[in-house]
Amino acid sequence: MAGDGGEEKTADGIESGRRLVRADPAAAQSLSQRLGQYLERLTWRTPLHDMRLKGRHPLRLLAVPVDPLPGDADAGLALLDGTLLAGGSAYEVATLDLGSTRHGEALLDHLHGFTWLRNLAATRDRARAVPVAEALTARWLDAHGERVRDPAWRPEIAARRLTMIACYAPLILSSGDIVFRSRVLNAIARTARHLDRAADKAGAGPERLAAWCGVVTAGLLLPGGEARLAYGEGGLARALAATIGEDGGIASRSPAALVEAIALLAMLRACYQTRRRDLPEEVGATLVRMGAALAGTVMSDGALSSWQGGGPTPSERLSDVLDAAGLHPRPLRQAKGWGYQRLIGGRAVVVVDAAPPPAAPVRDGGGQGGGCASTLAFEYAEGPDRLVVNCGGARAAATPVPAAFARGLRSTAAHSTLVVADTNSTAIHADGSLGRGVSGVELARQESDVASRIEASHDGYARRFGFTHRRQLVLTADGRELRGEDALLPTGRARRVERATPFALRFHLGAGVEAVRTADGQAAILRTPSGAIWQFRTRAETLAVEESVWIDGEGRFVPTQQIVVAGTAAAGGASLSWAFRRAR
Repeated sequence: MAGDGGEEKTADGIESGRRLVRADPAAAQSLSQRLGQYLERLTWRTPLHDMRLKGRHPLRLLAVPVDPLPGDADAGLALLDGTLLAGGSAYEVATLDLGSTRHGEALLDHLHGFTWLRNLAATRDRARAVPVAEALTARWLDAHGERVRDPAWRPEIAARRLTMIACYAPLILSSGDIVFRSRVLNAIARTARHLDRAADKAGAGPERLAAWCGVVTAGLLLPGGEARLAYGEGGLARALAATIGEDGGIASRSPAALVEAIALLAMLRACYQTRRRDLPEEVGATLVRMGAALAGTVMSDGALSSWQGGGPTPSERLSDVLDAAGLHPRPLRQAKGWGYQRLIGGRAVVVVDAAPPPAAPVRDGGGQGGGCASTLAFEYAEGPDRLVVNCGGARAAATPVPAAFARGLRSTAAHSTLVVADTNSTAIHADGSLGRGVSGVELARQESDVASRIEASHDGYARRFGFTHRRQLVLTADGRELRGEDALLPTGRARRVERATPFALRFHLGAGVEAVRTADGQAAILRTPSGAIWQFRTRAETLAVEESVWIDGEGRFVPTQQIVVAGTAAAGGASLSWAFRRAR
């Protein structure tokens, strides 16, 4: 992203004045880069790559880091009883084919990344956990220890596996079976050599960041690792610079992905600490910025807002990750490249997407990768109540989501904003990639003692319909009223409009919020789970209360409602004012 325009910073750190936020095409992954990654994975199967992984293995690790993140004791107890839980599904360990590549992504990541060790340790039943850990590890070594292939040896998964084995070595390496112990240590050494070669060829963004963290971890924990550590720290610096922006936001613009990136660096920090070393200064400074950017997207109930394929990560998970990273951030209220604007009034928080969708690489062709057409959408919460939300993304779901439905969750209509003619503000292709649409967002913000005001506009509908969408939001100082105006303004290159263009304003309501339309059809009365009464009012051609859906913090699909305000825009455009006001 890039910003242009003159700004003046106020006493509270908010920059007033008008600025332009543009998409950064350099952030997209080219076809040649994706092809290069595919060819690189093909080379893993060759004898030459296998030769490169051979060598002496260590007799021991230099240190055993303490995992700073808690495990799921219930999932650990299930594993002790022979059931592996992953991605909302349960798998019988005894019949699970560890060599299969047909399992879902959630199971493959969990299984090959060895994050199940964290859950086993959470049971605090070492006597039962050790045999289970050793048996599952032995089966994995039989299937993959000497055979490098995707996805088990994908760099980011291999790096996570190396770190988890190091942190939970007492569950695996305390065995009296010298042959088994030697196999585990040999697998660690092979993984380190694999990452030395593969880290810089991992997928751009979090995947490459994870891979370089694995190289650094190996440099810290394996004997004779000083050269590898220096090499790894250089690669990590490059990966951070490419993945994390100046304001701490992640290139994918997904708060949920930023949580995982912080968790990754928290694990790395633990590895440095166990060797009595500090994180490199630049890594530590970047981590601080990441914490502030993440906190800027947290709602008043302590959980995340839902953007770019993610969901409302619960407050407990956020606290665990921030504590593990040693962060106590002050929320970033006005991001630039990160793109999220945060308005605060009383107990209320509004988070606005004021940037184009990310030009991020597509990880899969099922419609779940890439960004969302959510420009100018917002979420609004007061205290424990989420009043207005976005539906959330498929990657937040606990169970696999059909491709067509996943694309629907990425659509403009799945977000609380204006939709023209049932069309996305940025096109979403069938392969999951983004097409034409929003290229820039013009933004202005003002703060006063009585209210916070933001005005933003995007060009996503200019080419197809000849309109610019402008949205103004005003949150009062007590947070009990949010006023808005949405306008479709004819552009300078507007084509001749033969007939009125339909549009709809969608306000997806939070879980448990009940809405009833008033008799005059100009308003709706809302009751929140805490018992608060709100009024939504507008002057529109039609106002309806329809069904919607929201993915909650546990990944479950929760039936909800949405307020839909419909209208039409003639050649000269249209504007519509609305307001949410707390009645009691």
